[in-house]
Amino acid sequence: MIDQPRPRQTATLIGFAAVLLWSSLALLTRAVGAMPPFQITALSFLIGGVSLFILRPRASLRALRQPLPTLALGVGGLFFYHACYFFALSAAPPVEAGLLNYLWPLLIVLFSALLPGERLSRHAALGGLIAFSGAALVIIDGGGLSGSVAQWPGYLAALAAAVIWAVYSVLWRLLPRVPSEAMAGFCLITAFLAFALHSVTEPTVWPQGALQWGMLGLLGLGPVGLAFYFWDIGVKRGNLPLLGVVSYAAPILSTSLLILAGEGRFTPAIGLAAVLMTLGAFLASRQPKPGPEPLRSGA
Repeated sequence: MIDQPRPRQTATLIGFAAVLLWSSLALLTRAVGAMPPFQITALSFLIGGVSLFILRPRASLRALRQPLPTLALGVGGLFFYHACYFFALSAAPPVEAGLLNYLWPLLIVLFSALLPGERLSRHAALGGLIAFSGAALVIIDGGGLSGSVAQWPGYLAALAAAVIWAVYSVLWRLLPRVPSEAMAGFCLITAFLAFALHSVTEPTVWPQGALQWGMLGLLGLGPVGLAFYFWDIGVKRGNLPLLGVVSYAAPILSTSLLILAGEGRFTPAIGLAAVLMTLGAFLASRQPKPGPEPLRSGA
């Protein structure tokens, strides 16, 4: 019995590695240049899918045999989330869009309350109000309420991405028997769909120079490749509440990387919004302590 928690701890650490990789997603996306959303989705998922397939080719082929609803959830979650996310980074200030996107850890906590046997605690409700006040502050500071109508599609896309990823993660928890190797096939199918839509809706813009190509490779290998494999292991086999708490470091890390790279500027409002969103999500994830049992209270 002493050794039982060890695999769970390892899976939780693997899930944490996914969070660290995702913290670089916004910075790497900006670093690849001005590629349109479907094109960058297609290329990054092609790299990610091929890398995951090479990692375990036979298991990846076997894992493709999934029911249609499972394929729809796996591919739909990856495709729609990243299409919205990449569009948000191109249509709104990256720091603000990135922060709004990182409402997904909080939304995972809130949506989890809809699962059988779960309920929305007071901690979660209060945390939700605090975090959403931070999200509103992000939009106000970015000019969203001061006449900059052109930024609203980007903000809405970032919020949509957060909702999509939270729904995907909560529903994916209900499918523990789907092997993690299925991510390779999901990534490749996502790349195919993105290529198809790119070919009829967008101009083609290739990376300029070796640096941008290198950033595209890192994007595909890390945040759009191994991160999904790691997250799948963490969500299914690790400590999900602890993993959710750890995920709240992502908005701070992602925002800090963007600002350090000159992709945004630090303002007191941005700093306060990041703190509010992280605090709210952390509070929402706290589990209330069980009260004393009625039969024992009078003993």
